[in-house]
Amino acid sequence: MQIKSLRPFLGAKDYEASRAFYRELGFTEKDLGHGMCVFCKDKFCFYLQKAYVKDWVDNTQVFLEVEDLDAVHKDLVALNLEKKFSGVKLTEIRNDSWGRECFLHDPSGILWHFGTFNS
Repeated sequence: MQIKSLRPFLGAKDYEASRAFYRELGFTEKDLGHGMCVFCKDKFCFYLQKAYVKDWVDNTQVFLEVEDLDAVHKDLVALNLEKKFSGVKLTEIRNDSWGRECFLHDPSGILWHFGTFNS
């Protein structure tokens, strides 16, 4: 098997707010119609659906490995997402035995982990 991509499907409590949030994060959006779009940054993509099942969305987590967590965190702080979007929360960077990460909750409550692994 040669994998070309892996694209998770994310739900949205407020589809339009989530679309605006992900555009603000720097993802490029392509509307696929029927309440679905795909967001991409470089070669990495995910689908956003106009679908909300509380248990599903409340338990969705995505880990995004980045090269420079300090720079990413600084950029996230500068976007001031918590004031622009209801329900959004950004944490400080934390250190763990396996690496470092910060957390960002999207407007629906999906938990994004931005992190780096120890070498």
